[in-house]
Amino acid sequence: MNIPRLVIAGLRGGGGKTLLSVGLAAAFVQRGLRVAPFKKGPDYIDSAWLALAARAPCRNLDLFLMSEGVVRQSFQCAAAAADLALVEGNRGLFDGVDAQGHYSTAELARVLEAPVILVADATKATRTVAAQVLGCQRLAPQLRLRGVVLNRTAGRRHESVLRESIEHICRIPVMGAVPRLRRALFPERHLGLVPPEEHGRLEEAVRR
Repeated sequence: MNIPRLVIAGLRGGGGKTLLSVGLAAAFVQRGLRVAPFKKGPDYIDSAWLALAARAPCRNLDLFLMSEGVVRQSFQCAAAAADLALVEGNRGLFDGVDAQGHYSTAELARVLEAPVILVADATKATRTVAAQVLGCQRLAPQLRLRGVVLNRTAGRRHESVLRESIEHICRIPVMGAVPRLRRALFPERHLGLVPPEEHGRLEEAVRR
């Protein structure tokens, strides 16, 4: 596949994947790029946020419901006219339907032959985050894990220790950091995020 593409994965659910994916989509669009957004699994709420940020329909890619060939075909068809395809995973990188991780985000990245950016929630942790990232590298060395984005950093020193730990131990770059926010941009409830149509400050949330 010749389509520029990127998978956004996390160490766990609720760790900041949608925050980063929506932010990246909006930033790329602001720079004049055509973004084709995708969401792993049947999720319709995250998909709505991605569509809003990318100003383009968001397609779902689901290895549980679709064969690998159909996933590739759907991806190529939807992203053919785009400058970049942005795929948001779900839950943790290796979390699937069983202990072997079938239908996980890692498996989708393999099928799409896509590089992965890992979002790491850094709440009340430093070097342990590096251990988690290293575990992801060791569990699937064939995975194209290209970098880490930190979420919920508590300040400059916290970020600095995290960066040094991850880059020294894991030998991959920390590509950015999102500080802990006083107010959640994307509030959650029982199904996950609040849908865009029920959010009081749509444009502000996407811009920030």
